[in-house]
Amino acid sequence: MKNTEILIVEDDMIIASDISVHLSRSGYEIMGIATRGEDAIEQIKRHQPDIILMDVNLKGDLNGIETTLQVQEFFPNIIIIFLTANSDEATYNEAKKTKPHAFISKPFKKINLERAIELALLNQQNQQVANLPSNTNSELTALKESGESYILSDRIFVRNKEKMIKIFIADILYAEAERNYCKVFTAEKEYLLTLPLKAFEEKLGANNFTRVHRSYIINLTKVDELSDNCSYVTIGQHTLPVSKSYKEELINRLKMI
Repeated sequence: MKNTEILIVEDDMIIASDISVHLSRSGYEIMGIATRGEDAIEQIKRHQPDIILMDVNLKGDLNGIETTLQVQEFFPNIIIIFLTANSDEATYNEAKKTKPHAFISKPFKKINLERAIELALLNQQNQQVANLPSNTNSELTALKESGESYILSDRIFVRNKEKMIKIFIADILYAEAERNYCKVFTAEKEYLLTLPLKAFEEKLGANNFTRVHRSYIINLTKVDELSDNCSYVTIGQHTLPVSKSYKEELINRLKMI
């Protein structure tokens, strides 16, 4: 599980710290604070965040708009949300050229910032879904309408405490049936999804996942042990049963010697 990572680019450290504390408490991962555009670019080159909260009027050689243009040249998929004390038409029109995901005027309410972040994430997922093949697009749209989870090519977004939490599919240990729902387990946490295990299995695809029991799907890359008679597998601290009907497929997928 990996929370949404946010870089705050703001030259007023009091405002930046206040935003950082609030969003951290709300479950977001603050990657850092940069007070100058040049510093922000260097940080982003080392590690790309999911979202940048960008002050328009930065001190230094680059203002927020100029910094954004340079960032977008190399990392066009990073979400940009502008923060500014100047909400005049000229500033807005200049910022609009970068096609930001949101434009928030200071002072702002924290709830409005949170909503802007969540809407930006959802809009980005909508765009990614729209760019998928039509058959995949229709399946994801149906899942999306449940309002609980969004599955993309390498990650899944699940709703947790009114936030959309990002889980990389590669980090999933296994999934377990829970009546008409299913639980997804990572090394850190477990999540309840409002769709059956079979439906979740179909959305994941066969890649590194296989069913070992009517109630379990496992990530083959996370298997630590397989019993001699192939009656169970161990993943971390979890021991999961293997049904007879799935043993041969499991052995073939693990490429046992």
